[in-house]
Amino acid sequence: QVQLMESGGGLVQGGGSLRLSCAASGRIFKINDMGWYRQYPGKQRELVATITTGGSPNYDGSVKGRFTISRDDAKNTVYLQMSSLEPEDTAVYYCHADVQTEIGAFSYGYWGQGTQVTVSS
Repeated sequence: QVQLMESGGGLVQGGGSLRLSCAASGRIFKINDMGWYRQYPGKQRELVATITTGGSPNYDGSVKGRFTISRDDAKNTVYLQMSSLEPEDTAVYYCHADVQTEIGAFSYGYWGQGTQVTVSS
């Protein structure tokens, strides 16, 4: 019903920048909070940043001041601008969206397929 398509991952040198995008499509009435998470090999997925419908961001301490989350509701898209990247940022990044598919319905969380970010030292 709802698909999230991520783009923008890749290989970058330490200190460099990348911008991730995630576009939601399908049966969408309203998108509530959106966010980015990352997963290291053998570890659980962890929060990177989230953003509310009003545009209020929340960041994990490890990325605060380096990453910026934003959203474009006209495009059902959330972005993650990553700067001053470090090798420790190497992970698979997933976007998440809390979506209401029709008026009066409960909202559910949807995940993207993940995009690899690799930062070389």
